[in-house]
Amino acid sequence: MATVISAPKMTIPTHATFSGIRFENVSLYVGDLEGNVNETHLYDLFSQVAQVVSARVCRDHTMRSSLGYAYVNFANAQDAANAMEHLNFTPLNGKPIRIMFSHRDPSIRKSGYANVFIKNLDKSIDNKALHDTFAAFGTVLSCKVAVDISGQSKGYGFVQFDNEKSAQDSIQQLNGMLINDKKVYVGSFIRRQERAQANGSPKFTNVYVKNFSETFTDEDLKELFGTHGTITSAVVMKDVNGKSRCFGFVNFESPDSAAAVVERLNGTTTNDEKVLFVGRAQSKAERNAELKAKYEQEKIKRYEKLQAANLYLKNLADNIKDANLKELFSEFGTITSCKVMVDSNGHSKGSGFVAFSTPEEASKALNEMNGKMIQGKPLYVAVAQRKEVRKAFLQAQFSQFQAQIGIPSFPEFSQFQAPNGIPSFHAGYPGYPWATGLAPQQLYYDEGTPSYMTTQPIGYGFQQQLYPGMHSVDPNITMPYHHQRQGHPRQRMGYRRGGNRHHNQRRNSNQWFRDNWQRPGASGSEFGDQLG
Repeated sequence: MATVISAPKMTIPTHATFSGIRFENVSLYVGDLEGNVNETHLYDLFSQVAQVVSARVCRDHTMRSSLGYAYVNFANAQDAANAMEHLNFTPLNGKPIRIMFSHRDPSIRKSGYANVFIKNLDKSIDNKALHDTFAAFGTVLSCKVAVDISGQSKGYGFVQFDNEKSAQDSIQQLNGMLINDKKVYVGSFIRRQERAQANGSPKFTNVYVKNFSETFTDEDLKELFGTHGTITSAVVMKDVNGKSRCFGFVNFESPDSAAAVVERLNGTTTNDEKVLFVGRAQSKAERNAELKAKYEQEKIKRYEKLQAANLYLKNLADNIKDANLKELFSEFGTITSCKVMVDSNGHSKGSGFVAFSTPEEASKALNEMNGKMIQGKPLYVAVAQRKEVRKAFLQAQFSQFQAQIGIPSFPEFSQFQAPNGIPSFHAGYPGYPWATGLAPQQLYYDEGTPSYMTTQPIGYGFQQQLYPGMHSVDPNITMPYHHQRQGHPRQRMGYRRGGNRHHNQRRNSNQWFRDNWQRPGASGSEFGDQLG
């Protein structure tokens, strides 16, 4: 039986940095959700610890079914840390949830930094047990035991710490240790591509050959490769018309022969002066993964090289082309690339990019050109950011802004009918689904004058501003006030011809409200008596 290791009180990092700007991390990632968990469940659970700003379950775009994870935002980082400490691994709808701080930048998750791999785990070890075992060595950012489709442990898992020292300490202390009478392996996490490089080329017998002439046949392939080992098959791939596609496969009996032929013939020149490519045959999925990894590495290298030297521009005039952009910025230094973004029809989107050879040149151009009038429009210039970094920056910025001005978050946004018959366009807090919202062009007034009314339409997504004379009161003493067009004739009192009694009574109430709402002595209770 394994020795129980007591975990010290966690010190959780409560900030994140985006493009050199420090923001407090107020967002939690909640994983391993049961399929029926919605925003109301999350709101009810997390509100027990601290005030929740917003909660969102991520769903499939087509079926709208839960993807098994969600994000919960708080007003400040300490509330988020307290929620994570008290609610991590708490059962929700019968399934323990897994909580960690949200890191929008995928490079943090994919880097493998301070990440530990554990295998040969007993089937009874779950996320909480693994977390409690490793928490003794430092702050655990994430912890997960891999499970199959039925929820049974696969016998291995991952733990990521906030620093490399904690990861190495856990490896030294726990590698080879007995946990639930099973000797576990604990080591540094190595990505799939790096594992292949570390272990050397895997054993193979099938060789891929390309870039030979169209006249090359199966027999020529056997003759060329037969001197390096026993061949079981050799084939030149052809199209539907029987024409050679200039590549093929050669399969050897021995893996050593296949490895030797790759080493000796790759890069050699044939009689028609074509350079052959000879390598291990790969599956389509393996080849795509390798190309994708190579592309990502090149993309990151290119970004790091151009970081702080690449400028983003917007508010460009429609007639500005690449050449005009280059002419505008050429005085500040050497331009390595210059591009105006266009749509599918070739029309300018009003934005573009200019990359300089050095960050100093880009900084000079930014200071000189930002806000400058170009063809009657003020130009916006800023340092270009990757999409992931920009998205994370804006989300962190909006969460802080939302908390500062006190905008409440509603778990679900759908239309409800309030008890008094007035439709609302978003739900209230959990437990009060009829809490009335504000519809477009619909304001609630008690006392005041028409001069305080806004003339702008009210959208669905923002909290209604309160003006002098406008009060937040109980729905049973309010009445929606609809803006009247100038010159629109006033409606007459009395029954409407052909209308029913209920409709006419409501119509008369509306007319009374319009005639008396600006009377100095009018009060909310009097309105309530009239609306009855």
